[in-house]
Formats: sequence, structure tokens, C-alpha cells
Amino acid sequence: MDHPFRTGAPSISQLAIEDGSLLSGRYWGELRTFLAVAKGKSLNRAADELGVSRMTAGREIRRLQDAIGAQLVVFSKTGAALTRRGEELARALQRFDQEIYALTTDLRAELRQAEGSVRLSVTDGIGIIFVVPGLGKLAESFPRIRVELKSPQNYLSLAENRTDLMVGFAREDHQDMTSIRMGTIHYLPIVSRSYVERRGLPTRENLGRHQFIDSDRYSSRVEVWNPWRNLVEQGTVSHRCDASITYGMIVKAGLGIGLLASVNVLEPTFVPLDLDCAIGIPLFLTALTERLQARPVRIVFDFVLSLLSADNPWFAKKMNLDASRNSPFNEGYLRLFNL
Repeated sequence: MDHPFRTGAPSISQLAIEDGSLLSGRYWGELRTFLAVAKGKSLNRAADELGVSRMTAGREIRRLQDAIGAQLVVFSKTGAALTRRGEELARALQRFDQEIYALTTDLRAELRQAEGSVRLSVTDGIGIIFVVPGLGKLAESFPRIRVELKSPQNYLSLAENRTDLMVGFAREDHQDMTSIRMGTIHYLPIVSRSYVERRGLPTRENLGRHQFIDSDRYSSRVEVWNPWRNLVEQGTVSHRCDASITYGMIVKAGLGIGLLASVNVLEPTFVPLDLDCAIGIPLFLTALTERLQARPVRIVFDFVLSLLSADNPWFAKKMNLDASRNSPFNEGYLRLFNL
């Protein structure tokens, strides 16, 4: 039978942790002093254990008894003896002390295990604009993890890059690899305003008199690049470049039409062009499956997934050119170009 009051109404389903008040009052420090006295059977020994003076320890015991309204301990020349109420409180505090010790020990061990270097292959564009801005937050949670960013030498194989993880553009179907689909990176033709001022706005009808910035990355004989190749063939190639950041700067300099990732619409001097050329490339995060057993590698793996998933508007399933300028995913691009 279902609970008769199963509901999301806050008035009857609030968790205790959501209540802002503390039931125990403001004497947690005094409780620790009392437990030290109860275990040491002496005010002097308790003061030594806590690193405080005998006077300070005695004052805290008196303050605790006044707050509770009960005699907890009786001091004499031979030491400290607990009352019945004091014994009950001491047993409860002993259990609590053990639980706190176990919990904090586990947390310290967990932090120690989250330590080490993780090598990540990622293109400069994605790395600078999306990964680097998140490294600060990662370091806040896991200060002992060091991420080593590597420009991929091979876009097809994690093993060839000799890294733990790789942001790539195809799934690696290998028994020793774990390859997870992330979001989609979108490309479209973009030109600078300075180019438009000199040569006019490129349209589908006048491409024959326009210049393009081409790249070997867009020249592979696969169908996905056909819309771009069709455009380039109608005009002339003024320059070629394979380095992503340099490629973007050539376009920004007004030297031709370039094929750039959609995030570049944040640049005020860029003009996106409607030329029937919208290209979407799926992103995959690949790791050596065995390396994912190491906690630092798993943490960075999950970290990259959170940055490059379809929840990021620039990597949504459909191209989105209206992402809010205040989106946290824009931080890297705005910082790169001092916008």
C-alpha cells in the first residue's frame, strides 16, 4: 500500500536537513570538552588532550551544565566522576565521536585517492573555450588532480595520442575502450564585418566573387563536409590553415569566409551566413576502460562529459545561435577575446 501522504508538498515532506535550526543548541564545543573529561576522568587530562588550559575546560563544563540544566560531572581531588545523566550523555557522545571519526577518515581517504595526473587529448578550440574555464571548479573539489591537456596528434585513435582520455569525433569500437556520445559541435560559414565592407555580403547567388579560408580538416572525402566543399568550389581559396585558433583569426582579419563553430557568433565582428551549409559533428569521449578504474581518471571523465554534453547549448542536437550571452558556457570564449 502506498503511503497515504505521498506528495511533494513541502509542509509534509520536508527533510530534516532542510530545517535551518539546530536542535542541540550552541554548545557543541562544550560537548567535546565534556567527552574528554568523561574519557580522561580528570579535568587536567582533558585540558591536555584538547590543548587548552584547565580553567578554560572547567568553564566550558560549567557552561554546558547551565545550558542543559543538569549536573553531569562531580569534581574532587581524586578526579572527575559522572552522574547518571552524565553517563548517559557520555555514551551518546562516544557513539557520535566514533561516527564522526569514521566519516572524516573516509573523506580524507577519498581525497587522497583522488590524486594524480590525467592526460586529456582535446582540440585547442574546444579545450580553450570549454574545458579550461571549468578547471578552476574541478580544482576546488579535487585539488590534488592535475589535468594535462594535449593537442591530439591523431584524431582517430586514443592509443596513438598516448593519453588517458580523448575528445574525438567518432566512436572507438574496441574492447579495451569506453566511448561515450556527448553533444554535437555545429559549424557554419562565417565572415567578418570588415570583409563585408570591402567585398559585400556573400549570398548564394554571388559566391563566385568571394574568397574562402580552407583547411585540410574540412577536405576529407566524407559526406559530412560536402556542403562546405560545394561552397568553396564556387569561389576562390585565399588562404589555408589547419590550426583552429589561427584559422578563426584569419577569418576575423577579414581575409575570407571561414567554416567556424557556432559559438563564434558571440564575436561582435562576425556575421553568420545563410548559405545552406550547416554541419553537425558528434562528439565522443573515449577512455581506456581499465584506466577508468582509477578515481582521478573517472572524475575527469565525468567532468568532461558535463561540459560537452547536449546540455551545453552550443552542443545541443540542433544548432542554436541564440544562447544567452550570460551563459556560463560562454565564459571561455568571452575571456579569450576580451569581450
